[in-house]
Amino acid sequence: MSKPRLQRYRVMAQVGFFVLFTLTPIFDFLRYDLTEKHAYFLTFQWHLGIDDLIAGRVDGQTAAVNLVLFLFLPLLGTAALLIAVAWKWGRLYCGWLCPHFSVVETINRLMLFATGKHSLWEKHQTPPWEPDGTPTPRDPRYWLLVVPVAIGFAFAWAVVGLTYLMPPFQVYHGIINFSLTRGEMIFISAATTVLTLEFLFARHLFCRYGCAVGIFQSFAWIINKKAMVVGFERKRLTDCASCLNGHGSACDAVCPMRLKPRNVKRWMFACTQCGQCISACETVNRDNPDGQLLRWVSNDAAKRNEAGFSALSQNDEDAGGKI
Repeated sequence: MSKPRLQRYRVMAQVGFFVLFTLTPIFDFLRYDLTEKHAYFLTFQWHLGIDDLIAGRVDGQTAAVNLVLFLFLPLLGTAALLIAVAWKWGRLYCGWLCPHFSVVETINRLMLFATGKHSLWEKHQTPPWEPDGTPTPRDPRYWLLVVPVAIGFAFAWAVVGLTYLMPPFQVYHGIINFSLTRGEMIFISAATTVLTLEFLFARHLFCRYGCAVGIFQSFAWIINKKAMVVGFERKRLTDCASCLNGHGSACDAVCPMRLKPRNVKRWMFACTQCGQCISACETVNRDNPDGQLLRWVSNDAAKRNEAGFSALSQNDEDAGGKI
């Protein structure tokens, strides 16, 4: 099945950010070096002045100013930007950039092929069709891909994570030549084990309940009644009966967070605004003269959707969030 245009753009954004996530420590764009005991930012050394304070080269007032300017203000600025985006558009970072979420979606897909379910904890299988009507593979032999892919992603995350703390070329040289230090081996082994278990068994639980970045975005989004949300044209609810040959709803089947996209906003707290439900509804209704039932809406249309009003008008569609 070819991906809708929206999802192709999103995949390109995810791939690009994953590459940036991997290359950032290599080029000293942002990392903290435990061996040198200072950070790097955009290739420049970033000192907080703690060592100078201990050595008596600066006074306490200067050290405090350095902490405010070079630690607290950058952290608060980054957090404010993330919260401001989430306030208006929801968890865009999660759905469009987050390296962890791209792993979640990849393993979801492979596990769906192996078991008919996105997660081992789901009670029921999803309908065996894609939104465009083509059959979805179902074959237990896909487990031969699920486990190695989970381990591979976990190992890659562990290695990249270590390069944010140790000189990257030292780490990669140690891996290639089997000359990692004892501490580096312990870090990579432990991180790979923990992440493999998380990727296989707790992907959605972490995104929904364990990720502080995601949770704070959700709180900012949920309290803004006019924030962008997936709107549902409720007066056409009967149209959903024919979705996926009457064996379920495509929007429910594709949601990587295992939510019910037709619910009102308060039941969509963990929504990552990935738009897969919207793309699925668009595909299913590609020949429907009335069009799709799901679309992004914002402002007053978002408030009406949350209140459970029966329909979204064309004006509501025009007022919807565009990303």
